[in-house]
Amino acid sequence: MLDIKFIRENLEICKTAAVNKNRVVEWKKLLSADEKRKELIGKIDVLRTERNKVSQERTADSGVRGKEIKVELKQMEEALRNVEQEFEALMFTVPNVPDKSVPVGKDEKDNVEVKKWPARNASHSDAGGGEPTKFNFEPKDHIELATALDLIDFERGAKVGGSRAYFLKNEGAQLELAVLMYAFNKLIAKGYTPLIAPSLVKEFTFFGNGQLPWGRDEIYHLEKDDQYLAGTAEVPVTAYYANEVLLEKDLPKKFVAFSPCFRREAGSYGKDVKGVYRVHQFNKIEQVIISTAETSNSITLHEELLANSEEILQDLKLPYRIILMCTGDMGEPQVKKYDLETWMPKRNAYGETMSNSFMGDFQARRLKIRYKAKDGSTKFCHTLNNTAIASPRILVAIFENYQQADGSIKIPEVLQPFVGKKEIRR
Repeated sequence: MLDIKFIRENLEICKTAAVNKNRVVEWKKLLSADEKRKELIGKIDVLRTERNKVSQERTADSGVRGKEIKVELKQMEEALRNVEQEFEALMFTVPNVPDKSVPVGKDEKDNVEVKKWPARNASHSDAGGGEPTKFNFEPKDHIELATALDLIDFERGAKVGGSRAYFLKNEGAQLELAVLMYAFNKLIAKGYTPLIAPSLVKEFTFFGNGQLPWGRDEIYHLEKDDQYLAGTAEVPVTAYYANEVLLEKDLPKKFVAFSPCFRREAGSYGKDVKGVYRVHQFNKIEQVIISTAETSNSITLHEELLANSEEILQDLKLPYRIILMCTGDMGEPQVKKYDLETWMPKRNAYGETMSNSFMGDFQARRLKIRYKAKDGSTKFCHTLNNTAIASPRILVAIFENYQQADGSIKIPEVLQPFVGKKEIRR
């Protein structure tokens, strides 16, 4: 959420940001609701002052006036509650303002590639060549590989869980736990506080995160309990300090969190329906940082999060590229966003595996996460987040990049100690 004062002082910038993010905001209604809100607050303050005065007079006239004021206050306070509800609902529709470095564009076609990490040769022995993985045989897709090696059971997954459900089996299950644990331990070693986050959360966490009101169709809602299933640990972890005031000396707070994730994928019917590239339930290691309201420092932390994910992909020796998202594809809460896309040979394309976002104080304002600065003032924090690793999507890249001519799959060297072998065979 933006500050209404910032909106009024930078109205054209905010309007442009909404247009560039493909969002419609009822600006006249918003500003009118703010005016009504301020007007009612002023009148209520005047009446309360008068009430205090007449209560001390203790005369017949003051008693009559006191009763009149009580009725007037009740009416005005009810009107104020209604206006504030309207004002808050309209404020929730205002997207964040992108950084000047973000390219203006309508959709993913306008994203900008900023880096490509060199591929290895087919033996996976080293990095070099600047091209994605090449094979001297016709590569299989992850579905063929996983079925032949009994790593994923798609049929029984669909029988038990419905569309896009699956069972990871044998070394497939071991590999998921291995890659998640590897990323988890790597970030703990960098000083990030480990968390296992709840996936079942309250609605306010989604408003605070910025997924609501825009992304309601993507969220699983348990109506009987009025709770929601989170699609990323960003949702509960960003809300960890909701309604709290931290101390500047204790910032930044850096977390690495594991959680099961759930997404309806409402806008992806007919897209990537086969295999485990796009599923309804998956496991994820998420990075979340809560920091001071200094943009230059936050940009540095944003790059740190990016470097962490790059290190993990480089340790796995998986070719990838970094995309700077344009305004129309970056999402409503973001100030700046990178996607990391990993090479998937059978798709003959890069597929998104990590998403790295700097939110400014947008989420902190919604969640009321503040800190006491050294000068004694109270400010809203900045928040940032980035995927460290998500599975089973990363398994698509591992299976396809590490496959061998005989149908076996090599296990990335850094994961071999977790799995206990060097390759997967029938």
